[in-house]
Amino acid sequence: METPPARPPYRLDPSGGCPHAVNARLLADGAVAPVELPGGIEGMAVLGHEALKEFLQHPEVAKDARHFTALREGRIGPGWPMLTFATVRGMTTADGDDHRRLRSLVSRAFTPGRVAELRPRIEELTELLLDDLARAADAGDGVADLRRHFALPLPMAVISELLGVDAEFRDRLHHLSSQVVATDITPARAVAANRELVAVLDRIATAKAAHPGDDLTSALIAARDEGGDRLSDQELIGTLVLMIVAGHETTLNLVTNAVRALCAHRDQLDLVRTGRVRWADAVEETLRWDAPVSYFPFRYAVRDLTVDGTRIPAGFPVLAGYSAAGRDPAAYGPDADRFDVTRPARTDAVRHLSLGHGAHYCLGAPLARLEAAVALERLFTRFPGLEVAAAEADLLPHSGFVGNSVRTLPVRLAPAGARG
Repeated sequence: METPPARPPYRLDPSGGCPHAVNARLLADGAVAPVELPGGIEGMAVLGHEALKEFLQHPEVAKDARHFTALREGRIGPGWPMLTFATVRGMTTADGDDHRRLRSLVSRAFTPGRVAELRPRIEELTELLLDDLARAADAGDGVADLRRHFALPLPMAVISELLGVDAEFRDRLHHLSSQVVATDITPARAVAANRELVAVLDRIATAKAAHPGDDLTSALIAARDEGGDRLSDQELIGTLVLMIVAGHETTLNLVTNAVRALCAHRDQLDLVRTGRVRWADAVEETLRWDAPVSYFPFRYAVRDLTVDGTRIPAGFPVLAGYSAAGRDPAAYGPDADRFDVTRPARTDAVRHLSLGHGAHYCLGAPLARLEAAVALERLFTRFPGLEVAAAEADLLPHSGFVGNSVRTLPVRLAPAGARG
C-alpha cells in the first residue's frame, strides 16, 4: 500500500470551474500538492513550472496504468469518470519501446512540413466557418456562440479530414469525447459514453478497412493488418480515441480562450492587429496564461520520488498542472498573472509547458498552433470590432477540471452602435 503524503489532499471539484484561484492557493503552499480525485482516490498534482518540467521528463515516471496502485488493487470501478485517461490503449498510456512504436505510426502526419501543407485547407475552412458565424449572428440579433459556430467545428473538421472521418459522425464524436473527458459524469453515463465512442470508431474503422483512402485511419489499419506487433485492434481504436479527443478539444479551448483574452485586453489585440506582434505570439501567450488543459491525467512514479521537496508516493495518479505552471511567479515573475503578448519569455528555460514536455510532448502541437493562429487572424481581420457579449463572470466554466475554458462564448461581431 502507498504511504500518503503529509499534507491533507485538496479535493478537486469534479464540476470544474476557473482553475487559477485554486492554482494560486495550492502553489502558495508548494509546487507539488496532494489532491483528491473523484471517488475519493488520492493523487498528486505537480503545479510549479520547474517542478513540472522535472517531473515530465523524470526517468522513473511512467504512463502505463500497471503502475496505478488503486486500479491494480481493484479500488476503482468501471464507471470511474477518469478511467479512460488511465486505460485507453495508445501512446498516452505507453512507455519506452511501446510508446515509440505507437507514436511513430502517426508522427509523420504531424511534422511541421506536413502541417504547413494543411494551411490552405485550414484557411478555406476558416472562411467558410466565418460565414456560418455571421449567419448565426444575423439570426441572433447580432450575437452568436463563437465556440459552437467557429472554435469547435474548425479543429473538428481538420482532424476528421486527416483521419478520413465523414461529416455525419463529427457532432456525435464531439459529444462523446466531451463526455469521456468530463470529471463530473455519473458512472452509468461514463460507461455508456465510452462504449458508444468505441462503437462509433469501430464502425468508422470497419468502413475504412473495406474502402481505404488517403487518410490516417487507413494507414493505421494497414499497419494493423501487416501482422507482427505494429498495432493491435485495441491500440487502433485507442489511437483513434486519442486523435479525436486531443485533436480538437485542446484547439477548441485554445481558440476560445484566446478570443476571450484578446477581447478583454484590447491594447494587446491592437498590438497584434497592427502587426507589431505576431498572431503566433498571441497564441503562445494564451497557452501560457490560460492553458487549454488544466490538470492532465495521468503519470505515476514507479518508486517514491521527491520533487521540489514534496514526496510523490509510488503508484499515486499524478496530474500535470499546466494552467498552474503557466502562471507560476517563480518562472514568469511577479506579473505572471498579466496577459502580455509581448512577453519576452520565449527561451527554452522558461518556455511554457502547456503542450507538454519530454517524450510525451503533444504530437499535434504544430497543428494546434497553426489552426489557432489562422483562426484568430482571419476572425479579427473580418470582424475587427468583435466583442464578447457577456461579462466574464457570467460565462459558465468548462465541465470538469481537466479541460480549461468556458461552455459557450457569445460574441457580438460588431459594436452595438455599428450594426445596421
